Amino acid sequence: MIVYARGMTDNDIRWGILATGGIAQTLAGDMKLAGVTISAVASRSLDSAQAFAERYGIPTAHGDYPSLAADPDVDAVYIATPHPMHAEWALAMIDAGKHVLVEKSFTVDRAEAEQIRDRARAKGVLAMEAMWTRYLPHMARIHEIIAAGTLGELRGLIADHSQKLPSDPTHRINALELGGGALLDLTIYPISFAFDLFGTPETVKAQAVMGPTGVDVVDAISFGYGDGALASLYATSQAAGPNSAVVLGTEARIEIDGVWYAPTSFRVIRPDGEVLESYQSEVFGSGRELQVLAFERYLAEGKLDSDRLGLDESVEIMGVCDEIRRQIGLTY
Repeated sequence: MIVYARGMTDNDIRWGILATGGIAQTLAGDMKLAGVTISAVASRSLDSAQAFAERYGIPTAHGDYPSLAADPDVDAVYIATPHPMHAEWALAMIDAGKHVLVEKSFTVDRAEAEQIRDRARAKGVLAMEAMWTRYLPHMARIHEIIAAGTLGELRGLIADHSQKLPSDPTHRINALELGGGALLDLTIYPISFAFDLFGTPETVKAQAVMGPTGVDVVDAISFGYGDGALASLYATSQAAGPNSAVVLGTEARIEIDGVWYAPTSFRVIRPDGEVLESYQSEVFGSGRELQVLAFERYLAEGKLDSDRLGLDESVEIMGVCDEIRRQIGLTY
């Protein structure tokens, strides 16, 4: 079981939260549970920032984002805006000397991701994509199993991320101008998982169904690799699916229960059906707090890149997303 304690890092990082939407609320709750220090929150509306601050016991509320950049009591900022604003405000916070945890997807394209990577390195700060799945205990165990050779040669990944989300054309998920659609909100999870297991694909084949507002509402993607492995990835915002995943090897497979990208259970199964291992994740929050604790640990150790999802990999992921968008005809 994960046990949280503030003594987990040598330094007390003072966090700011930029934007006050649902994902920011979830992470703020998890951060408080883990004993992380949140010093300030910023919104484009002072009323919204003050309500958020009161709810989570945050001492300072800012009614605009530049004030957060100028706040001397903030060391690191969690960027929780819609996708098209990630790069703008990550760069602003980096220029102010603050470390940044940028909500996934990291940006809307490779060029923006490269900007954040290069600026963070030039300024000597830690920038990290908030793909929280990478830091979950069951994912760590899956990597241990693979490294031990239990699965034999990896042959493939099958993963879906299917949710029935609002069809309202004004909702963020359906708004092109806000980077809406399945790709950056849903498909990004199995894409990142495939990268985590196999690295950058050699071939990318994508097809999609487009919704009435021009965003992709169904994505079906195949990644190919030089060793003959394949990843089959599916996502939709129109229907609730099992949200399960299978990692296939020549000697065994890992069946990950839904929801595979959140704390969950899995089984390691031989071809003859023998179950070699059953695993159950145990965390106190949603699991998103673990990426924050990892972020703080990196800073305590003097590291300026994640060992689970480094900036170069985030750039490569956004480059593949660019290719997917080209193939399906999606333009933000």
